[in-house]
Amino acid sequence: MAAFKGIWTKDFWRAVSGEYLATLIFVLLGLGSTINWAAGEEKPPPADLVLISLCFGLSIATMVQCFGHISGGHINPAVTAAMVVTRKLSLAKAVFYVAAQCLGAVTGAGILYLVTPAALRGSLGVTTVKSDISLGHGFLVELLITFELVFTVFATCDPKRTDLGGSAGLAIGFAVAIGHLFGIPFTGASMNPARSFGPAMVMLNFQDHWVYWVGPILGGILAAGLYEYLYCPDPDMKKTLKRVFKKDPSGKYREVEAADEVAVKTGSIHTVDLEKAEKKDPFHESPGEVLSSV
Repeated sequence: MAAFKGIWTKDFWRAVSGEYLATLIFVLLGLGSTINWAAGEEKPPPADLVLISLCFGLSIATMVQCFGHISGGHINPAVTAAMVVTRKLSLAKAVFYVAAQCLGAVTGAGILYLVTPAALRGSLGVTTVKSDISLGHGFLVELLITFELVFTVFATCDPKRTDLGGSAGLAIGFAVAIGHLFGIPFTGASMNPARSFGPAMVMLNFQDHWVYWVGPILGGILAAGLYEYLYCPDPDMKKTLKRVFKKDPSGKYREVEAADEVAVKTGSIHTVDLEKAEKKDPFHESPGEVLSSV
């Protein structure tokens, strides 16, 4: 229950509602670019991949800029999962974030469904793996383009870097646009489970839907893990990993520096009072401390 203590605050619910609204706007605008208004013509032109890619990319850049200081601007369950594995967000809070993102996506897709003429709705931007490739290949494409996105998120929002300039939101938007330019012919380029879930729920079309959850989430986790623990590790991480906690009969945890053999042998250890420790939630970050991301 200690993990849930941080969610009963106004700031947290403001952040959750921010994720809902940001995802709603993003999905509404992004899916709107997939509507083919020339569908009623005798020879309708094919979908404009550049238009769709730029719309998704610029939409996410705008939403990150608007909501980054409110919720961290995840707007994507894959990014939220990446934050969890790198200990930037607690699992309890991540559940609420993902629920808000999915609900926002369904709402955005539902609004688009209502305002679009029935003859022009088509598939409403539902993502499916193209018949020319296998589901395995589609899974790999989604993993790779989401890896590119999440790695960009962590690299452009890294507080340890001193060489950053310009707009992180715009860089993230470019990453989304690039992923779409490459991935649309293969899988429709989801890069975001919520983006795929919204129109799939409205149209009740869940064909190949697992690809758009498993692929992006694994790609995001892999990118976050490689960036945080291999390429740009936190200098204090080694100290954290060396800590060993043991519980004595009195109910108190004893913290031992495993690298300090002398301290272990002599019994020079730290005692942590559980009641005091529970008052400080290690994952109780303010919205501004969450990595600004998609």
